Amino acid sequence: MNFKIDILAIGAHPDDIELSCAGTILKHINRGMLVGAIDLTEGELGTRGTSYTRVQEAKKASELMGLKFRHNLKIEDGFINEMNKKSQLKIIQYIRHYKPDIVLCNAIQDRHPDHAKASELVSKACFLSGLIKLKSTFDGKLQEPWRIKQVLHYIQWKNIKPDFLIDISDFIEEKIEVVNAYSSQFYNPKSKEPETPISSPQFINSVRYRAADLGRLLGVNYAEGFTSEKLIGLKDLKDLI
Repeated sequence: MNFKIDILAIGAHPDDIELSCAGTILKHINRGMLVGAIDLTEGELGTRGTSYTRVQEAKKASELMGLKFRHNLKIEDGFINEMNKKSQLKIIQYIRHYKPDIVLCNAIQDRHPDHAKASELVSKACFLSGLIKLKSTFDGKLQEPWRIKQVLHYIQWKNIKPDFLIDISDFIEEKIEVVNAYSSQFYNPKSKEPETPISSPQFINSVRYRAADLGRLLGVNYAEGFTSEKLIGLKDLKDLI
């Protein structure tokens, strides 16, 4: 599979992407953009479900969103903080292979320590991807460097102040459907598994509320927020809403 994509979404765990920026992904795919995803881990340390169920849930969510591909790098869950060259090169290889213009990745700080560490890992890999003297191969072929235009960090558990918002009003119901693909992680009155911060009966409602609250700030029904590693530029003032 060798083609250029517009957006590459990367998450520390399966469901990070869906919970945080599925609406944005759905919107851009609807506009004809090509979007792919990478999960760094299989979420094998998650309290509920198993790595197998998470992989199956990620497959279902990917189909609902219309992703062109989804890969799992199988970095050890819980130990992303052990940042090393091997992990960075795995990410660099896929960046150079698919040549995305924009990378969406984990929040710069969050409740789960893997999120901030994944954010740092991906950010550094995006920078290194553009260095001509850093060599990498894919399917045995030497790769050319690739510079990302924008590295954006989605917002997760913590209420980080966004640098900008994306109106997802037309895609909120589809986003909730995508999130619900991860049924093992959320509320189920028949489940005998331990409770977690995201398995409460109100958590899915909070996903909608977060989007509604950000939408309120923008003057629309629902929105998702991002922080940016560099200034956001507009072609003209008509891009403002």
